[in-house]
Amino acid sequence: MPALRVLDSTLHHEETGSGTAFVLLHGNPGSSHVWRNVLPGIGPGRLLTPDLIGMGRSGKPDIAYRFDDHARYLDAWFDALRLDRVVLVGHDWGGALAFDWAARHPDRVLGVAFLESIVKPMAWEELSPQARKRSETLRTPGRGEELVLDQDLLVRQAFTGGVLTPVGEADLAAYLAPYPTRESRRPLLAWARQMPLGGDPAELVARIDAYDAWLAKSEDVPKLLMTFDGSATLLIGPETAQWCASHMASLETVHCGPAGHHAPEDRPAEIAAAISAWADRQGLR
Repeated sequence: MPALRVLDSTLHHEETGSGTAFVLLHGNPGSSHVWRNVLPGIGPGRLLTPDLIGMGRSGKPDIAYRFDDHARYLDAWFDALRLDRVVLVGHDWGGALAFDWAARHPDRVLGVAFLESIVKPMAWEELSPQARKRSETLRTPGRGEELVLDQDLLVRQAFTGGVLTPVGEADLAAYLAPYPTRESRRPLLAWARQMPLGGDPAELVARIDAYDAWLAKSEDVPKLLMTFDGSATLLIGPETAQWCASHMASLETVHCGPAGHHAPEDRPAEIAAAISAWADRQGLR
């Protein structure tokens, strides 16, 4: 698909099928490429996979790439395509953006499915020692720039260490392609520094609290949490899954097997089957 003009830049997306719109939102440091093996198993529907602003084949305007920036460009994309009564599927920050969009547009949402997403603000103590050290390092001025902007470490680590089975050379090249220069990698570092830890960044924590309030009361919107095991890189473990079950209305949880944080690479068929069966059970298409 050609890139769509939104605000002062462009947003690229791939699209197949017809009927109910399923919008699949990727996270950091990926692109819509992460959904390539999931899409064939979802079944009937208009399947749309956008690249977030500054990522994949979308434009890279001169912005700070905060959560609010991503949400503004995504809002404009939804409106430009006149998307209504959609099913949202989100991974990582894509899940947070899905929750946020749904909370602000409740009449335009049929259902929300998510995996390995930011579901609530976190305390530093909730992180594993490995994850805490990584987050602290990336937030350190100078050191974060060296690792992400100069060494391009984030993408390489994500798809070799954030998965149980490292992706092949061709797929790793596809993930690396949008970020050939230091400047092009700024969105990746910005995302990494926005993890809601210890009450910071405050404006994002407030936004998460707002979508958590919607998730808790939206009984008319079915939700699906897909969980995994077998990796220290996972964001949603048993305790967080239980928090979701206790704090989200109309939530189903489906376990999809062993995977790393970038689970669509490890378990695409299981993820697709879970989404498809849930959509059919809920009459979403």
